[in-house]
Amino acid sequence: MLQISNNVTLADWEIHIEQVRAQGPGGQNVNKVASAVHLRFDIHRSTLPPFYKERLLALSDQRITQDGVIIIKAQKHRTLELNKEDALARLRALIKSATAVQKTRRPTRPSRSAKRKRTDKKTQRGKTKALRGRVKV
Repeated sequence: MLQISNNVTLADWEIHIEQVRAQGPGGQNVNKVASAVHLRFDIHRSTLPPFYKERLLALSDQRITQDGVIIIKAQKHRTLELNKEDALARLRALIKSATAVQKTRRPTRPSRSAKRKRTDKKTQRGKTKALRGRVKV
């Protein structure tokens, strides 16, 4: 069972974990042992509240397929157990990030003194550049 928040949990049957061989260097261990993990989570068939499902499906994340399945590959660690924990933690983080409400942006304007300082700096810079001309003899 995966605890997302105080009142939202995912049952074990909703998360499908498959063992695969890890990629990359590592010698004999990589070639013999399937220590990497593919985690699959179907958003449509899950018991998540509708709000969570809508927000997850609206995300533009490359880990979410067009069918609404989240696929996470974990191969950072050498052991299967640590990779499982890592994949579950990344799934929890993805679901939590989808439900975080963005703060609405209110457009602001520069103050009068900020505008005056900016124009003063521009005129000062123009004077400095004007002094770089040829010297008349």
